[in-house]
Amino acid sequence: MSYDGLWSIGELAEHAGVTVKTVRFYSDRGLLPETARSVGGHRRYGPGALERLRLIRALRTLDLPIPQIRRILDEECERNGTVDGMGGESGGGGALENAVAGRLRDLGSQLSALRWREAALRLVQESPPGLRAERLRLVGALAVPPSTAPLVRFWRSWLPPRMPAPAVAAFLDVAVPPPPDDPAPEQVLAFARLNALTTGPCTGSEPCRPDAHRAAGVRAVAGLYAGLAEAYDLAGAHLRRGRQPHPGEALDGFVAAYTSAYGTRDTPGFRRLLADRLAADPRIDRYWELTATVLTPPGHRPEPTPGSAHDWLLAALTAQNATRR
Repeated sequence: MSYDGLWSIGELAEHAGVTVKTVRFYSDRGLLPETARSVGGHRRYGPGALERLRLIRALRTLDLPIPQIRRILDEECERNGTVDGMGGESGGGGALENAVAGRLRDLGSQLSALRWREAALRLVQESPPGLRAERLRLVGALAVPPSTAPLVRFWRSWLPPRMPAPAVAAFLDVAVPPPPDDPAPEQVLAFARLNALTTGPCTGSEPCRPDAHRAAGVRAVAGLYAGLAEAYDLAGAHLRRGRQPHPGEALDGFVAAYTSAYGTRDTPGFRRLLADRLAADPRIDRYWELTATVLTPPGHRPEPTPGSAHDWLLAALTAQNATRR
């Protein structure tokens, strides 16, 4: 350090353990302002520049971009009342916290994408030769990490029009499985098949909307889904315990949801009619089978889905009707 207490660019680089080129790079981008210029026009830096340079290097080690580093440094200088130095403890400002939080989110997405790519590669590697082409096509159609947007669009076209937004949101929260953060190959395949299933067009044999939606008005259908959600929760508890379909509170709530939607009474005749209608209604069993695979890590018992709960309740209703006959 010279008689005026300032460092040359070479002296600052030496004390910081970096190259002169590095110091010049940060100076040219406004991150490391010089305090003065020598008679010959050379840059001179105050003692606070060393701490500032070390902070810049630490932030770059975290892979933060230059604009974010500039905001962090500006906030530090404003808080400490300095221009070229840090003037006290650093690193506690909102700009730093926001930048670190954002970087962690980015890294989380990158790690998730890497885990999905690894599982997809293992899926292809472990597939029999005759199935590799098909599975590669399915996996290749997925974004990485995968998006649930196609599944949401599928259900929005399947649900009745003008259904109240809260009812739609509640149903989507149950019906759309989130992609696992660390998937097994079979979960990748199941999600890829869900993506293919939901992006395919509706056909005559698989209508977009079931008959139940045409049998009741919009408000009634919204109430129907709310009642079904409660019945599915009750049936899910039985499924988790491995209990066989049977009459009880879950089945009564299931039937009550339909009687309320249709404006009729719960009678043995209605229960027979309902069982026949549900058995003939277009079903999306495949969707629920795939959803169960997506949600269940290998070696674990599948969690109940609306589809498996519906099947349990329909089986209970069918068995009850047979007993009454």
